Amino acid sequence: MAPGGNRGWLLRLVIAFGCAQGAVSMARPAVSYRALALGADERAVGVIAGVYALLPLFAAVPLGRRTDHGRCAPLLPAGVVLIAGGCALSGLAGSLWAMALWSGMMGLGHLCFVIGAQSLVARQSAPHEQDRNFGHFTIGASLGQLVGPVAAGALIGGPDMAHSSALALITAGAGAAFAFTSLWRIEDPAAAGPRTADGGRVPVAGILRARGVPAGMLISLSVLSATDILTAYLPVVGEHRGIAPSVIGVLLSLRAGATIACRLVLTPLLRLLGRPALLAVACLAGALLCAGLALPVPVWALGAMLTVLGFCLGVGQPLTMTTVVQAAPAAARSTALALRLTGNRLGQVAAPAAAGLVAGLAGVAAPFVMLGALLLVSSGVALRSPGRPGEASERVTRERSRRPGLRRTSDI
Repeated sequence: MAPGGNRGWLLRLVIAFGCAQGAVSMARPAVSYRALALGADERAVGVIAGVYALLPLFAAVPLGRRTDHGRCAPLLPAGVVLIAGGCALSGLAGSLWAMALWSGMMGLGHLCFVIGAQSLVARQSAPHEQDRNFGHFTIGASLGQLVGPVAAGALIGGPDMAHSSALALITAGAGAAFAFTSLWRIEDPAAAGPRTADGGRVPVAGILRARGVPAGMLISLSVLSATDILTAYLPVVGEHRGIAPSVIGVLLSLRAGATIACRLVLTPLLRLLGRPALLAVACLAGALLCAGLALPVPVWALGAMLTVLGFCLGVGQPLTMTTVVQAAPAAARSTALALRLTGNRLGQVAAPAAAGLVAGLAGVAAPFVMLGALLLVSSGVALRSPGRPGEASERVTRERSRRPGLRRTSDI
């Protein structure tokens, strides 16, 4: 299967990712409810949620290194097993320390799956197809994020919260396991990465110096932080403005639906503007819209703003994947993607904490102004990101070839 050939593998990968992401999106609120039912306070719930995000950070770069010099596909079933096991065991856990352990297992599984899947898309897509294929790939994540919380809400409730949350977690585990049906023969063995000696590895510092990698990481972190804080703080804003929870749910669904729509039309948008300009325009529009959410606008205007904002935010994740892949040296693309995910996870921890501090000092709408400023910075950075395949990695490759004692991957 040469890059740019049959794309049946991509459809099956989207289905598998939708199942895995849906299970995680269903399990994460269920874990919080089950922890509360077991006697956890707010701090304990925060610790359990933090283990999900922080524990996998230590494994990201080693997993990326391994994928750079081998196959991607083995990480996919391994990730599914860890996600399904983490979900099911969280539903059976009887103590908070066990909940934290299985939450970390779920997070590690999600990391394994995402690194393997993103590396597979990068490796089996022709350079001019990477933006489109990454866009289609992230539709699986958007669908999972849309369906998972709804499914959790349908199962969790009633007087016995411990039982209903356990049922939701076990159901999420079964949903994750369904991803196995789409993973058969998903990778062409001939497309596996080169197996090189340790001396041929590109240092992490070298990857981060490649023009385009830091930009891709910052833009990705900004977009993900905006999505997370919107989800967390829009209900708080609604409470202060007297907007019913059911209406807030519809508003968040509009944002998610617009994100999916954006990823379906990425190809014509890229033909019109090109990647750097499209990222810059999307981040700039997102910055203005985020700042606008702090204004006391009517509900219909809030819905329109969130719909356009969701469309703008849909650009960031797939295009930053391509930016990082094409900016990094060829022998370190999976490691670069792992570094991007590491930045995302750090943002998921730091951004809500910063938003909480800002909200406490300046009011519940202030986090949206903070997001606007972050996206504004990202818009400027996007204009300086490389616009053609290999442009940023050429300099790093030349630098490595001049270092004594280091051999280029192509020479091994």
